[in-house]
Amino acid sequence: MSEAKSGISCLDGGYRRNRQRRYLEHTIRDEHDFVRHADYVHYNPVKHRLVTRVRDWPHSSFHLYVRRGLLPQDWAGDVNADPSGYGEPRE
Repeated sequence: MSEAKSGISCLDGGYRRNRQRRYLEHTIRDEHDFVRHADYVHYNPVKHRLVTRVRDWPHSSFHLYVRRGLLPQDWAGDVNADPSGYGEPRE
């Protein structure tokens, strides 16, 4: 099995797990923590400029949250309509 497939790399004759950079394991502690992480996941396509509104990303669980009445259709607004300067810095 190749190094890429196994996820194991050899370093100084020993083996160690090859982890993704910046990946941290996290156990959801409570409902508030779950909501924060769900919000983060829902907003990611906007943050990475794939869409300007959360609702425009078709692969999101956001649409299920809207159908169940947990979030409004316009949650997080439109990134182009927000003159406040909040969020990630633009390049």
